[in-house]
Amino acid sequence: MSAIFGIDFGTSNSALSVNMDGKVRLLPVDRENPISNSLKSILYFLKEDGLTKSYVGYEGVKAYIENEADGRYMQSIKTFLPDTAFEKTNIYGKPYTLEELIALFLKVMKQRGQDIIKEEVSDLVLGRPVIFSEDKGRDKLAQERLIRAAQIAGFKNVTFQLEPIAAALAYENSLETGDEQIVLVGDFGAGSSDFTIYKAGKKAGSQAARDRDILSVGGVYIGGDVFDSEIMREKVAVHYGKDVQAKSMWSDNLFGLSPLVIRKLMQWHLIPQLRLPRTLDNIKELKVSAKFKDKKLLENLENLIHANYGYLLFRSIEKTKCELSDKSQSHINFEDYGICIDELLSREEFEGFIAQKVASINDCIDSTLAKANLSGSDIDVVFLTGGSSYIPMIRQIFEKRIGKDKIRSADAFTSVAYGLGLQGTLMG
Repeated sequence: MSAIFGIDFGTSNSALSVNMDGKVRLLPVDRENPISNSLKSILYFLKEDGLTKSYVGYEGVKAYIENEADGRYMQSIKTFLPDTAFEKTNIYGKPYTLEELIALFLKVMKQRGQDIIKEEVSDLVLGRPVIFSEDKGRDKLAQERLIRAAQIAGFKNVTFQLEPIAAALAYENSLETGDEQIVLVGDFGAGSSDFTIYKAGKKAGSQAARDRDILSVGGVYIGGDVFDSEIMREKVAVHYGKDVQAKSMWSDNLFGLSPLVIRKLMQWHLIPQLRLPRTLDNIKELKVSAKFKDKKLLENLENLIHANYGYLLFRSIEKTKCELSDKSQSHINFEDYGICIDELLSREEFEGFIAQKVASINDCIDSTLAKANLSGSDIDVVFLTGGSSYIPMIRQIFEKRIGKDKIRSADAFTSVAYGLGLQGTLMG
């Protein structure tokens, strides 16, 4: 049996597994990354000596920081897959389609994996969320784009598996033969939260036979990046003029930053899009009319856009979010690029910010149970993976409905990739 790769292409982190002769292992494709067996899902382009050089993973993060945010840094590319407006982007004068950008990333994973196992690999099991978009046409477009990207990267045979089902396979692999359980899998990614109810137990059989063990699936387009955005909106964006209001030069009406500017400010990977002349003119016009103390806030925004340090700012936000899983409060600290932010954030505040989003996740779990005609008491095990699964407010959903003693956790960054590798056994 030829080797088969499994790739979990994530919004923030990706991972690669290989299935060789029915044995699965994770491959360390980003040795500089502090997170073992995980590759940062970033692309970084820099023009050096007249040539454009591209970096991926943690190597790209380091190059981006070392070059003081010069060049073009791209993360969360996965979130654009269902975006019909994204056709091409120009990087140092060269146009790239979304598929070509993702292919650059997948090609590096493929080559590094092949270098480790000393074998050419043409077969790929690629993970996908339960939902790319609630619009069926856009959801289909997203998967088609991923297929084209994988083909451009050099894979000949590409199959898909839902990410939470891959996580279920990873959990199933830990069971004793003959031990059957009804498992609710929660896969919390940066871009989405996906759920599967699955009849787990070590069994032989084809893919079709195993598909019958899937009792229901569900997903909602809410993930860790959304929670970061809420912290940005409520605690940090005030330092960048979110609430500034000024009288128009032409009337007594008050105006502020346009809703489009504020929306892009909440997602760090969209901040470079604020460099459009029309957007910069809106900021400049507001700054002219603003009070003295507010001018500094708008200068902060201009500096953020031009210096392109959104990634570093959101890393500070994410760090605070993670700390709130173990602490009752934490500080958002960021001091660089002419700005000093020190904002206290309590867990209670944070839970207030995300309450509506968590309610949507709760509703999705309800509907996933209902589609399987099951209640919480019918679930034997809850298997959670992904960074947001550690947020106490989310964990409490499962504890209250199903029971704290039934919850199991997995490596937040590699369990899906491992399950995708196991999927290769069903293909053989």
